[in-house]
Amino acid sequence: MAVASEEAIKQFSVLMEQLEEPLKTTFQNVHQGNLRGTLVRFLKAREWSVPKAHKMLLDCLNWRIQNGIDSVLAKPIVPSDLYRAICDTLLVGLTGYSKQGQPVYAFGVGLSTFDKASVNYYVQSHIQMNEYRDRVVLPAASKKFGRQINTCLKVMDMTGLKLSALSQIKMLTMITTVDDLNYPEKTETYYIVNAPYVFSACWKVVKPLLQERTKKKIQVLYGSGRDELLKVMDYESLPHFCKREGSGSSSDSLDGVDCYSYDHPFHQQLYNYMKQQSLKLDSVGPIKQGSLHVDVPSPGLEEVKIAETIESELHKLRGGNGLMHSFNRIKIEGP
Repeated sequence: MAVASEEAIKQFSVLMEQLEEPLKTTFQNVHQGNLRGTLVRFLKAREWSVPKAHKMLLDCLNWRIQNGIDSVLAKPIVPSDLYRAICDTLLVGLTGYSKQGQPVYAFGVGLSTFDKASVNYYVQSHIQMNEYRDRVVLPAASKKFGRQINTCLKVMDMTGLKLSALSQIKMLTMITTVDDLNYPEKTETYYIVNAPYVFSACWKVVKPLLQERTKKKIQVLYGSGRDELLKVMDYESLPHFCKREGSGSSSDSLDGVDCYSYDHPFHQQLYNYMKQQSLKLDSVGPIKQGSLHVDVPSPGLEEVKIAETIESELHKLRGGNGLMHSFNRIKIEGP
């Protein structure tokens, strides 16, 4: 690594040694023993500016404290039927590992509807997925492959993406903002597959707005992307929608259970882990129902510009009739 980068890491490390409680404890939950890797992530996210990376990390730590993120894995969404409904409409699953050991996550972007619960539940579920990845999945992958693994791969399925996607922009912007500001540089590569025309049209106008660092992470593959993905992962780790050309309707290879399903081992393990953590946190009384209200940081100028550009492009494609009404209906509401 360049001398300048090493100096930046050293300066950043000295600043973080000055933390006091409760920031010190929540920082330990963030770096999980990999202090250097965490500092590098935040430095990369701020183009190696130590002051900017320091501010970003302090903002992240304060956000965690203010919103109880350290204990979010002890707050399972109940009843389990509600969690099942969220799994059915926020399509995310862990399908395996790359040849280099990174966990492979599948995202059904085009078919996610976000219509079975309040916005708070979806944000809570997404943050729980992030925390489980950082505290359980990545450490387990590091142990399994005998080396430090800090990032994952994401395969984004655009099957079913329609012009009505405008109604999901606000939700997706919220989730993206949470990730960008509090979980930076956790994804090495985003693979876009099964992209319909509406995605291609939006991608054409959004791509120039992205930072070079972000552009390099995104690969738009032809069709299901199977052949390209097999260069970085084995067939068993392919998401079900990549195992054949065409739409993503076939089942995952694991016992015929769709990787998004509540019945898939990944979601079962995650949910059981959260239930166990909740018992450790509070052994008195049943788990309370109710979503975790997390303050979503304001999106940066880049995210705002991207959302506005996508909105504008979708208006053009559809003629702009009646779309703002559906967009404005998506608000942050309680359960």
